[in-house]
Amino acid sequence: MRIMGLDYGAITVGVAISDELLLTAQAIEVIRRKQENKLRQTYARIEALAQQYDVEEIVVGYPKNMDNSIGERAIKSEEFAENIKRRTGLTVTLWDERLTTVAAHQVLKESGIGRKQTAAVVDKLAAVFILQGYLDLRREKNS
Repeated sequence: MRIMGLDYGAITVGVAISDELLLTAQAIEVIRRKQENKLRQTYARIEALAQQYDVEEIVVGYPKNMDNSIGERAIKSEEFAENIKRRTGLTVTLWDERLTTVAAHQVLKESGIGRKQTAAVVDKLAAVFILQGYLDLRREKNS
């Protein structure tokens, strides 16, 4: 069993997958689309990856505002998560992702990766942070 982490954005979705022991998250890919509301191929790719990696649960980043309120991006993430649940039949969990993209940018900056390269990998790294946070809390609860 594996868990998939998704960082859902306006035109990209960063994807991460756990190892089979549910200890670590690894970046897989960034799914890109030309328009925000054109999601058919995005959903199809997520379904294919879920089958390929034998995923039993999906965690979707939930971008709440810093004051814990729900804004437009969070509402879109709720709709995205609901559509994934309906299409895959898997459990889909929303995970508070505040500052994960900021953290991803900081890690890449500190590692000396250039701005152009950062754009190509930041969504994958944000997905890793989302999934790793979820895995860590899950493991802590089961201890």
